[in-house]
Amino acid sequence: MRLFEDARLSIQGVVSERLSASRSSIPALRMAPMIDMIFLLLIFFLLTARFRPREDFLPMQLELSSLATAGRPSLVEPFTMYISPARQGCEVQLGRNLTVSIAETEPETGLALLVDKLEVSFRSQKRNVGDPVEIVCGGDVKWQHTARIYNVLFGMGITDITFRMTD
Repeated sequence: MRLFEDARLSIQGVVSERLSASRSSIPALRMAPMIDMIFLLLIFFLLTARFRPREDFLPMQLELSSLATAGRPSLVEPFTMYISPARQGCEVQLGRNLTVSIAETEPETGLALLVDKLEVSFRSQKRNVGDPVEIVCGGDVKWQHTARIYNVLFGMGITDITFRMTD
């Protein structure tokens, strides 16, 4: 019996020595340098990232709330402009009698005349740049003419611009 106890104790000693030897030979991962490297990489990517530039958009203005417009009288009826195609460009009709021709070869002179006529029309109707403007395009009007007229209106400070859809 004693012989078995001595054998058991010696086996336990050998097993415990081997376990302690195997524990010391297992390589341990040190976490502190790994966390430092992760933060360095994160800072590097944040500093070198190129964010997408803002895309162009069509400028517009949202309607004011009813409380903000309650104290300000406004015209319900929008100022209407009719754009129709012409042989060498387009024609813009302001009201019943004012018509401005915009040539395709030199649109700057026609657009400058359009600005002058718009100012006269707005003054005669006692309008300001905050009043709504409605653009009605006839068939076969080129988009470049409509875009130029829109840009002129927006450059004048008119921001409430709508397009009437026709058949």
